[in-house]
Amino acid sequence: MLHIKTPKTGRARRELKKIAPKLVETGKKSLILHGTKTSNVINSVLTEIYHLKKDNAVKYTKRNDNIRPFESGGETSLEFYSLKTDCSLFVFGSHSKKRPDNLVIGRTYDHHIYDLVEVGVENFKSMHSFSYDKKFAPLIGSKPFFAFIGEGFENVEELKHIKEVLLDLFHGQVVTNLNLAGLDRVFLCTAVSSSKVFFTHCALRMKKSGTIVPRMELVEVGPSMDLVIRRHRLADESLRKQSMKTAPELKIRKEKNVSRDVIEGKIGKVYIPDQQVGSVPLPNKSKGLKRERREAKTKGEGKTHVDKKPKQQDS
Repeated sequence: MLHIKTPKTGRARRELKKIAPKLVETGKKSLILHGTKTSNVINSVLTEIYHLKKDNAVKYTKRNDNIRPFESGGETSLEFYSLKTDCSLFVFGSHSKKRPDNLVIGRTYDHHIYDLVEVGVENFKSMHSFSYDKKFAPLIGSKPFFAFIGEGFENVEELKHIKEVLLDLFHGQVVTNLNLAGLDRVFLCTAVSSSKVFFTHCALRMKKSGTIVPRMELVEVGPSMDLVIRRHRLADESLRKQSMKTAPELKIRKEKNVSRDVIEGKIGKVYIPDQQVGSVPLPNKSKGLKRERREAKTKGEGKTHVDKKPKQQDS
């Protein structure tokens, strides 16, 4: 029989509770790793991605020779680090002659590789290359806006995939309400072609507009880069079905005879049983015939009163 170890201290119990499955999951953590060889550009990209996600990321600076995404057996170490740090997102940077300035962004499910996107970094500009008023710099941990410009994000498979991955990587904590004053940043993603995306980070500056809603201005604060899609791998169908399952406690029960419309809102149907009007005996209360009878009776009484002669007595 296997011996199951149970936590003996309160700290161990709290740590196990954090990584245990939950009905409503908390924000996803990101793992940032270096490959066998990296360039100065990739080092700067990984550092600035870590800065953008500093409140919810883990960065390793050691070189990793055993991690080779898209290769069989080269993802075991990556899954081990994902389990060790409890991270469900990862960013892996490498550099080679065949794939210079290479960046692999991926997601995991149950600490197994879910999907991967490999991009090449071009025209990189760091945060330090932009000059702006530092008081407008976005705060760490603030909720960002996203803007995806281009029809390719809806039609092209590669662009649709990188859109999902970027949203997962930078969207932050899931919230139900937003304060307008706390929205201070936006990520702009422009589809330059079917395999190239221009990615930049801007700060939001609020100015007076004469109304309740302020006028927004964008100030580019970096980083800025072109992402050229090289390879991508979608999730396995069986793993995808398993990850899309919803707990029974969170399933919304369907309301009977109720539908929702974009314009009219909530619409309900009320069913009334058959009244069987045809088989119900109705009383003969035809008012039209009664009126004719009353008029005829009135005329008859008047004629009798006028034409009536006294009877003669026999002598």
